[in-house]
Amino acid sequence: MSFDDFLHHLRQDQLSAPNVAHWQVFPARVAALRPLPPELPQLVLESLKKSGIRALYSHQAEAWDAVQRAENIVLATGTASGKTLAYNLPVLAALTENPLARALYLYPTKALAQDQLAVLKEHFTSPEQTETQSKGGSPVNPSFDCDAQTASLLRTWAPVAIYDGDTPTSRRKAVREKAQIVLSNPDMLHTGILPHHTLWAEFFRNLRFVVIDELHIYRGVFGSHVANVLRRLKRIAAFYGARPQFILTSATIGNPAELAGRLVEAPLTLIDHDGSARGEKHFLIYNPPVVDEALGLRKSSIQEAVRLATELLKAEVQAVLFARSRRSVEILLSYLQEGARYSRIDNRNSTNIQPRISNPESPISNLESPISNPQSLIYNPQSPIRGYRSGYLPAHRREIEHGLRSGAVRLVVATNALELGVDIGGLDAALLLGYPGSVASTYQQAGRSGRGALPSAAILVASPAPLDQYLAHHPEALFGRSPERGLINPDHLLILLNHIRCALFELPFSADEGFGGLPAETIQEYLQVLAAGGEAHAAPEKTFWMSDAYPAAGVSLRSASPENVILQTDEDPSTQLRPRLLGEVDRQSAPWMVHPRAVYLHEAQQYYVQELDLERGVATLIPVALDYLTEPLKETSVEVLSVAAEAGQKAWGEIQVTSRVTGFRKRAWVGGEILGQESLDLPPTDLQTTGYWLSIPDETLRTLSQAGLWTNAPNEYGPEWPKIRERVRARDGYRCQVCGRAESGRQHDVHHKTPFRFFMRRAEHPEKARAAANNLANLVTLCPECHKKAESNVRIRSGLAGLGYVLVSLAPLFLMCDAEDLGLHIEPEAFAVNGLPTLVLYDQVPAGIGFSERLFELHAELLARGLEHVRSCACEDGCPSCVGPGGENGLGGKLETLALLKQLAG
Repeated sequence: MSFDDFLHHLRQDQLSAPNVAHWQVFPARVAALRPLPPELPQLVLESLKKSGIRALYSHQAEAWDAVQRAENIVLATGTASGKTLAYNLPVLAALTENPLARALYLYPTKALAQDQLAVLKEHFTSPEQTETQSKGGSPVNPSFDCDAQTASLLRTWAPVAIYDGDTPTSRRKAVREKAQIVLSNPDMLHTGILPHHTLWAEFFRNLRFVVIDELHIYRGVFGSHVANVLRRLKRIAAFYGARPQFILTSATIGNPAELAGRLVEAPLTLIDHDGSARGEKHFLIYNPPVVDEALGLRKSSIQEAVRLATELLKAEVQAVLFARSRRSVEILLSYLQEGARYSRIDNRNSTNIQPRISNPESPISNLESPISNPQSLIYNPQSPIRGYRSGYLPAHRREIEHGLRSGAVRLVVATNALELGVDIGGLDAALLLGYPGSVASTYQQAGRSGRGALPSAAILVASPAPLDQYLAHHPEALFGRSPERGLINPDHLLILLNHIRCALFELPFSADEGFGGLPAETIQEYLQVLAAGGEAHAAPEKTFWMSDAYPAAGVSLRSASPENVILQTDEDPSTQLRPRLLGEVDRQSAPWMVHPRAVYLHEAQQYYVQELDLERGVATLIPVALDYLTEPLKETSVEVLSVAAEAGQKAWGEIQVTSRVTGFRKRAWVGGEILGQESLDLPPTDLQTTGYWLSIPDETLRTLSQAGLWTNAPNEYGPEWPKIRERVRARDGYRCQVCGRAESGRQHDVHHKTPFRFFMRRAEHPEKARAAANNLANLVTLCPECHKKAESNVRIRSGLAGLGYVLVSLAPLFLMCDAEDLGLHIEPEAFAVNGLPTLVLYDQVPAGIGFSERLFELHAELLARGLEHVRSCACEDGCPSCVGPGGENGLGGKLETLALLKQLAG
């Protein structure tokens, strides 16, 4: 099949067509072209023409014109619209005319800078290097990396180098002295460049441009830190007499100019009209079919994604399949690679294939696992189906990226690591397994498909999650809504104080000196605090750093731990094989990803974790072929360490959030049933931070309970429930009515098809409502696994959960932070401090950064805005825009949340 045949197949195929909940078509767009600027240096002009570039897109030309007018710019156009050339062109032109000029390129992660540049190491050689090497000599200049989209330009001039934590010590001096373009990341700038600016004096003296790529990543806590790092950068550049020009690029967000302005604190020109050619884009929302109407259970979204990906492979359509987690990537990769292997098996061997369903009579066969023979999974670097995620070694990722560009890799299964601007060429289709979590991320992932003017497709495969189901039934929430805004607060007390420490270490502050947009009077107040603590010395005209500490080393720009756990295979004395490095995981994820006896997936190969040594930061694994996977069991609790302030129902203080992996389940590849459960004795992971909590008073509980508007209390099924339950199980033959599994040891559950709370909600006659709910026709026997799926599908959002959803959603509007900077914990029955139902909002970074205290101060306004917001929402019973959605057949809890807000805000 061709690409058009594939689209036609989706429209006609009875397995697919009925499940397309929405089909959005974005029409093709003709490129808006402008001639190459005549003022381009001749060398640049000739190099562009040799590369086949005879004109620029309109936004590239606008960027050129604005930079020539010495304006700072922010370029916010679509994926693969040529943003790289838009900033490289003026930079390279300036560096060509002035060989002393320098440019600094910043990427949000070390990995991204390497991903974008290392792929062309083998292609870059300057004319001098080529001539010298042909004579058998050594290169004249250091071997620098170069950017993919401007390789032809960089072959002739402008040495480019990456400077990050992986740069060898032996190369660092050469980079500082000879590289005209230095590529780095905010973390390295923060700890490795700015504190040692004297070594970079010549670079800063000639710093002409600062390019900040992937602007949309700099939000929340991370963005607030980076804004202060840029304040320090501008301060040091000014010390050496330079005023660099800023060029920023961004994916689609709601406020690129505002966010860029907050980051660099300078006037900016926004260029957001995309002049690149774009083929017709088909965006589908695909909702897996319902396989049990009574329970509302749908076919596995994983299985459907695998089936659609297989159809793309058959049609020879190159595609990317995005998954939400690294584990999902490996599971999907296993299914797809095994399916491809079996598609090539001779028919005479087909009898050796194990059955693909555990119970052929089950209406939900293959609900979780279409894999049939996990023992056959062997890593194959020549496979056209590959995985891509963090944790893979850099060389491994380079190989996959090259395969995508060359066409050797036809399908890549990836996490959001491929959302960013990694050069993988143009793909024909993008599959999104589940809603990525934001409109901006959805557009970014969908945008990885598209080759110039050729048509492309993006398919969002909805999961059973309430938000996914809401989007499947209300696509206007995705296509009719502007992307989210990126918010930061660089002036937050604790963030700012830390960076003033760093800035003072780098250069003394004069009495009349401000910091970024902050006046000198404000900065002097911070300096007085540091002087009082013995960290600074205040002289009449200047304040100097006095402490022996190196402040930047103690300030993390991110909430996650920078430490990683190395994954390596065990040494095999029988074969004299030495340990082999597989990859790495971050330290916080290690206890649940590579705990002892876990089955870890890497490139579709199973590995058994023999040992996890957190002190050494090493996990030891051996390759295996097992018929099960493992799932960690985690517990989280919140303990109040101290109460800083308390007033009525609100309080804030220091808390400890403890997460612990207590054990794991073994789940069969085939059918997904649980084969057993084992306990683990691992140390807990503690986050000591600050939190704001809101408790529900006894009087409010009584009022809501009497009105039938408090659903957090346990269900009271009545005194006859044990007998009713036994009758239902006997009627159903003590077998699960979904998967057919018989009881073994543990009794099966009895499930209410129409939720019990539906009947009891505002019931005038509770006994009659209870009798109707417990009618045998409304009851069914389910095993624990199927019961869990059914309950999640018919989720009833309580008023307390709805309140938490509202507050954690609105809080960033007041704090100018990202939603991920806040954690939410709900105690529906009794909080340890006061014995009342409570919700806790806490800072997601160690020691906190002051968000919780601010929420405590804003308590009344936050509740009032929450009440106003929920009241004004046009939805009937909850949606992602207000209190959050319930399950497809559940309740959103809007009425209960409104009642709770009225009581608390009144």
